[in-house]
Amino acid sequence: MASGQSSPLAEHRKTITSESPAKILRRILSSPGLHQTPACFDALSSKLVERAGFNVGFTSGFSISSARLGMPDTGLISYGEIVEQGRLITDAVSIPVIGDADTGYGNAMNVKRTVKGYIKAGFAGIMIEDQVLPKACGHTRGRKVVSREEAVMRIRAAVDAREESGSDIVIVARTDSRQAVSFEESLWRTRAFAEVGADVLFIDALASKGEMKAFCETAPQIPKLANMLEGGGKTPILTPSELEDIGYKLVVYPLSLLGVSIKAMQDALIGIKSGHIPPVGTMPSFEEIKEIVGFNKYYDEENRYATKD
Repeated sequence: MASGQSSPLAEHRKTITSESPAKILRRILSSPGLHQTPACFDALSSKLVERAGFNVGFTSGFSISSARLGMPDTGLISYGEIVEQGRLITDAVSIPVIGDADTGYGNAMNVKRTVKGYIKAGFAGIMIEDQVLPKACGHTRGRKVVSREEAVMRIRAAVDAREESGSDIVIVARTDSRQAVSFEESLWRTRAFAEVGADVLFIDALASKGEMKAFCETAPQIPKLANMLEGGGKTPILTPSELEDIGYKLVVYPLSLLGVSIKAMQDALIGIKSGHIPPVGTMPSFEEIKEIVGFNKYYDEENRYATKD
């Protein structure tokens, strides 16, 4: 069952809030079906993901860099900025959130610090990739990957950091070697990542349904993540049922929320410039906006502490 629909996990969320975000995520990964994870980039977008009924959130480095800096996802945003944004995102929701950590921001010691920082920020999972520094967005030109040894070292360091922290954060191991080197190289790397303790495997920019199927048959005991890049990436866009049939456990939609936000803001600005505010029906009412961001809940809570004059 896709996570955009009501599920037993959503129904029982209140009963497992004492568990760590990572334990909740592991429970979801062990449950049947494919789980959809629309990518968020700030506290508001993460709240909307949860309100829509999704059981897992995912932070998109592309979207955070775009929204926070107004700059491309080319390694310009720092570890500190991402962790700060992540803390705001995880604080806003009760669903587990997987954080995009790019390359881990340096060598093995940087990777360990990054993992520990993501744990403290409240992330349920962390994604580490094998690109060189500075990195590039997965479906853009100019990507290069580090050696096999360094790529595996990053995941081993992430696993060590998890154990040292007494945490069970889910480690998502990503390789960009499909486009940078070859499909065969990407399969080798994912097998190696599984051997050193990765919990979820992800090959970015697979070029065909056949490659996606072959990937899912690699280390079959490890859940696989698919990336459905909206608007024209290198990977075929498949339906949730098709992805589930192939063998995927998670699917990320990295640009949907950012993309529709950009288009809606552009349209609104064109209208305002010509003297027209957005018409009824093209945006939530003021009352709906207040409810979404939590005004009603705030005032109800505030009344508990009201004093009599």
